[in-house]
Amino acid sequence: MRLTSAMWFAVFMKMETARGAYVSVVNSGAQQAGALFIIQNHLDDTSSLYAPAPQAFLDEEDDGDRKFECVFASVSQETIDNYLEKQKNFDPDLWIIETESGSGDISISIVKS
Repeated sequence: MRLTSAMWFAVFMKMETARGAYVSVVNSGAQQAGALFIIQNHLDDTSSLYAPAPQAFLDEEDDGDRKFECVFASVSQETIDNYLEKQKNFDPDLWIIETESGSGDISISIVKS
């Protein structure tokens, strides 16, 4: 069973906070099934953006955990903002979450493309 977007965010926030990261909601989307985009602020004037992984990355034995792909790695916030603005025009129910930590870790499942 897959967690709702709101419930997944609550778990993500708890995990990130436990490792010493700050987490905030930039845009709160649909509570049940809004797409989740995660900005990882590296605290060095660069950020990375993670988006929901395409269905092609999920297999039949999927564990139900949300999977993400890295859209941008260590780019300017302006690049990410421009991309997300286009995404919001396409899907206004999306979530945008930002986590700030100097470490390279993030508490999500990332698929390799």
